[in-house]
This record gives sequence, C-alpha cells and structure tokens, in this order.
Amino acid sequence: MFTGIIEETGTITAIEHTGDAARFTVRGPLAVTGAAHGDSISVSGVCLTVVDQTPDSFTADVMAQTLAMSTLSGADVGRRVNLERAAQVGDRLGGHIVQGHIDGTSQLLSITDGSAWRVLRFSLDEKHAPLVVDKGSIAIDGVSLTVSAVSDPAEPAQWFEVSLIPETLAATTLGERVVGDTVNIETDILARHMERMLAITTRRTETHS
Repeated sequence: MFTGIIEETGTITAIEHTGDAARFTVRGPLAVTGAAHGDSISVSGVCLTVVDQTPDSFTADVMAQTLAMSTLSGADVGRRVNLERAAQVGDRLGGHIVQGHIDGTSQLLSITDGSAWRVLRFSLDEKHAPLVVDKGSIAIDGVSLTVSAVSDPAEPAQWFEVSLIPETLAATTLGERVVGDTVNIETDILARHMERMLAITTRRTETHS
C-alpha cells in the first residue's frame, strides 16, 4: 500500500523486453534505501516488485497486463518517473490509500495556469467516470490528488480536473506534463468497492423481482 506522497523522481536507465513482458531498471537512490528483494515500489503509480538492486537503483519485472494498462508500455530509457516506497505500519497517511493497482490511463486535455497553481484537465472513459467525484481522491502517476472539478454526467465527453500547487509541480513529474500526454490513473478504492456492491445488489434485486 502507498499514500501517493512522492518521495523522489527517478529515471528509467534500462528496459529489457522478454516476450510480452519487460524488465525495468530505475535509478532512485532514496527509493532503494532500506529496500530488499521482494519489496514494493510505486513507479509512476504502478506497484512493482524489486528483484535486484544496487546502492542507487532497482530492477523489477513488468508483466504483459501491466504494460497493456499503463504508460510503461511506451516508456523509453531516460524517462523520469515518480517513486514511492510502500507505506509502513504507523506512517502518517499524508495522501490517501493508494494500492498501486492502476485502473488505466488518461489523456491530459488542457492546462490552465493560475497565479500560484496549475489546473490540469484529464479525459475520463465511460468505465471510470462514475468512480471520480468532485473533492474525491485520485492518484495520477502515483501522486495523491484531490479532484477539483468533474464534467456534468450529461456531457458526451467526460473529464476531471486537479489543481496543483507549486510543491507538487516541482516535486513530481506532473510539472513536466504537456497537453496530449498520457498518465496512469488509480481511482479511489472505496469508490470501486461501492460500485461493485451496488452492481451485485441491483442484479440480485432484478433477479428476485
């Protein structure tokens, strides 16, 4: 489990493709501090397992499903990524509960700069639109954020916005994003559970009516 509070930005230093999977090596001196074989590290929102490490980098295997669902499929050597070590029992939960099990990707539609903040608008597909609510939590490339606006359900193209403070822009890769970029998103786990419960309850009601 993670909190969505990014500890450092790292760099992909090597990618080895093996059939429909891949092995990534990421430089992140802080992320590997105290890390051991089998530990979890969030790489731009994707939970990966350490299989090898050096004093300043770690290597992890990425399976086909993860590549298909995330931006790692199009990653190149040199790409900067957000890194966070798994939370420890007793840590402060500065963000929200983030599993590192992303729902998919979203495209950056627009950027609006304010005097001391930046508003990013992202696309939402039909499947994930019900899980994103105004003032709710969402993780974008592993960063815990609060949704600042959502589209009206009647709009043909759904979207959501987040407002980023200077610290978030400087400490994560979100400050580098440009219109058209694709990011990983993970919706709130509570919203996903609620959607599943409602779907099952509705089906049971229809079956017995």
